[in-house]
Amino acid sequence: MTDSIADLGTAKALANPVRQRILRELEILGEATSTTLADRLRITTGGTSYNLRILAGHGLVEEVPDRGQGRERWWKLSRRSVRFPMLSQQSPELQAAIEQLNALWLTEDLETFARFQTERERMGEWSDAMPYSRGSIRVDLDELADFFEDYLALLKRYQRDPEQTPRGARTVLTRFIAFPDSEEDV
Repeated sequence: MTDSIADLGTAKALANPVRQRILRELEILGEATSTTLADRLRITTGGTSYNLRILAGHGLVEEVPDRGQGRERWWKLSRRSVRFPMLSQQSPELQAAIEQLNALWLTEDLETFARFQTERERMGEWSDAMPYSRGSIRVDLDELADFFEDYLALLKRYQRDPEQTPRGARTVLTRFIAFPDSEEDV
């Protein structure tokens, strides 16, 4: 998995709700055609094809080699890790795109968690699969950066292609957010 710093175009590509839904479906399915995605998202194949090309142009999805027949194209996530520049290094346009993306992600996370809560009792042994932690740490900026890199390394250790995934595994959504306590005097 390669890391790259996102530019304005990538941030805008990600801040589109249809593209977010396509990325989510590819996360679930592993690989899919534009037609499959259109059926699942209830939009036209032209809409999925267009948005897949935009995502591919920013390195977020890629074609699956040797899978398609004729004009059929199969797509998968590229496993590219996207990072955004620090706020102090962002243009106003990039800040606006990232704010839109963050609002989209937060809304999706809250909706997904609410769905999990509703469906939880029907999930069998997976209903208990919700490790949860709230905490705080006292670190300087360099230590916080190291902490985040350690978290990403742990996450990457468990991100693997479907053929390398153990039997009985399922997608588990993980979220990480860290921010300074604004009420603490510095």
